[in-house]
Amino acid sequence: MNNLVSRLLPTATNMIRLDHTHVMSTFHQYKASAPARVRKGLASTICTALEVHATLEEEIFYPAVREVTEDELIRESMAEHQEMKRLIGLLRRMEPEADDYDETLMALMREVLHHVADEETVVLPAAERLLGDSLGELGARMTKRRVQLVAPRSGEIALDMGRAVSGNTAALSIAGLAALGLLWASRSGRTRRHLPRMTSFHR
Repeated sequence: MNNLVSRLLPTATNMIRLDHTHVMSTFHQYKASAPARVRKGLASTICTALEVHATLEEEIFYPAVREVTEDELIRESMAEHQEMKRLIGLLRRMEPEADDYDETLMALMREVLHHVADEETVVLPAAERLLGDSLGELGARMTKRRVQLVAPRSGEIALDMGRAVSGNTAALSIAGLAALGLLWASRSGRTRRHLPRMTSFHR
């Protein structure tokens, strides 16, 4: 990997913190009184961001943590992922007109809040002590994997961005990191694929 590009990418723990911030920012835009299409766009963006985030942690970050410490450190985070996935599955099968749509989203966000608190107060500080200099390389690997996860879903993400006309930073962050990863990949000669043009958000 090009060293300059690698240095520009966030470390694994900073990437996780950014994901947390963007999901919470999107949630704060959600209003039960908003039109159904806006609520669906925001909820779907939250779900996609969490799905990508969980995959990056489970495939790359958590295994790295397991190599340097006891499984106990991430056991609760893994359990929280499972509950989040269950609630995401429910939301994916629902329409915003359903009586329990807002309630299900709120349950998901309560789980996310608990997850964020656990990771940012316990898991991430411990990972930074234990993994040290390797966090940069882990961040680069996570960025590359993010591109792979997001590129096939770019149309879905664009549709949700269009629905959520009030704007949200979670999908924008995913798209931006994917574009950065594809730029690096094309310059390194590993791929020539490009993401379709995506609608910009305005606050």
